[in-house]
Amino acid sequence: GDWDFWADWKDRRLWVTVYPIVMITFPAAVQAVLWERLRLPWGATVCVLGILFGEWMNRYFNFWMWTYFPINFVFPTAAVHMAIFLDVVLMLSGSFLFTAVIGGLGWGLLMYPGNWPIIAPLHVPVEYNGMMMTIADIQGYHYVRTGTPEYIRMVEKG
Repeated sequence: GDWDFWADWKDRRLWVTVYPIVMITFPAAVQAVLWERLRLPWGATVCVLGILFGEWMNRYFNFWMWTYFPINFVFPTAAVHMAIFLDVVLMLSGSFLFTAVIGGLGWGLLMYPGNWPIIAPLHVPVEYNGMMMTIADIQGYHYVRTGTPEYIRMVEKG
């Protein structure tokens, strides 16, 4: 959803709660198949690398080349560290139940601290036109998207 596209929304409630829950489904399924059939403990990592490759291609071709949004404004969430943790828990325990409980918990808890070094520079407070804002908020005002309050205000003004 939009909570993973825009850097100015990456500190909101939905990004840190919904993204880990939605994102774990495909890596867990690939991990389960590769572990059950081949005993390979790197299914989640391979799946996340494939997903991130597709997301980077989407961000580059659709957002940068088509609509000229800056890449640092629409970067995808880093999830490789979460997938490695999930694979290590499965490899060490060998149990799907333990991996679901401990690995899933670690997956969700590692998401925000693992992405904080990427989004921290965008949350530096600055004064802009007499208001205290973050750099991500200023980007959101300068690159107006449809459906945002700024766009709706522009349409209402006519």
